[in-house]
Amino acid sequence: MAGSIRNRKSDKKQQRNLGRPFGFTMVFVLLFALVYTFVFPNTSGFAPGDNEIIVAFLDVGQGDSILIWSRDNAVLIDGGEFRQRDVVMGYIRRAGISRLDYVIATHPHSDHIGGLVGVLGQVEVGQVLMPDVVHTTATFENFISIIENNQISVASPEVGERFQAGIIEFIVLAPQPVAGNLNDASLVVRMQHGETSFIFTGDAEAASERAMVVSGLDLNSDVLKVGHHGSRTSTTAAFLDAVSPRAAVISVGANNQFGHPHADVMTRLYERGIVVYRTDDMGTIMMATNGEKIVLVQSME
Repeated sequence: MAGSIRNRKSDKKQQRNLGRPFGFTMVFVLLFALVYTFVFPNTSGFAPGDNEIIVAFLDVGQGDSILIWSRDNAVLIDGGEFRQRDVVMGYIRRAGISRLDYVIATHPHSDHIGGLVGVLGQVEVGQVLMPDVVHTTATFENFISIIENNQISVASPEVGERFQAGIIEFIVLAPQPVAGNLNDASLVVRMQHGETSFIFTGDAEAASERAMVVSGLDLNSDVLKVGHHGSRTSTTAAFLDAVSPRAAVISVGANNQFGHPHADVMTRLYERGIVVYRTDDMGTIMMATNGEKIVLVQSME
């Protein structure tokens, strides 16, 4: 298993080689060939150095939750089901985060916003970003109530709009104006840090992917958060070719009833030589970038 994702200027022969470790606040330990892991000097949290961003794809079972933070800023994308709220808050606390600049609710399904209901009242939030759609469920109603009760600002950013939290910078890629289900209403963002980039897709399906491909926006990214937990409705060949990731992360529950990730999706990923990381196999997956390279980080459970 490759533990480093090289920046896109590296040639394919070098893409699985690790570069020189970065960051003076982190000590690197060689576990086995090709895999480095951070060992943090403190036990209460994860401490990125100057100009470093950590991206944690949290293991919330069959759902999505991604925590992104630098030394001074933090963003949370989704929160899994309501029962996963303590998992999400646990990582927020261990990272030493007292304020989330943004909480991105990609779309109103419970496996994405349920856990946010248990997070929004426990930590200061600058703004909630979400698509301009509603859902007729108790989970969605509770989500809106928590936002209103805590007087949190809400916005629905448009495609092409940029926003940032310190060195953490995003551009909105979707939802494009396509007819479809709530999955295709997912708020999709691309994070760029120096020469490295990530795409976070929520549950965007084929229609949304097609709209992104023809939009003219830059989709090329080092890491792809695979859409809809690896469902066959997402991660189309054309979208994969446009993104051309080095690595893909699938947030999925072990032995889930949906058969995620689907064999067709896995085949498309492997045919393109994309390194695949899965939360059902690895638990929480953490990566760090200094803008030049991306490395796999050891989680502290």
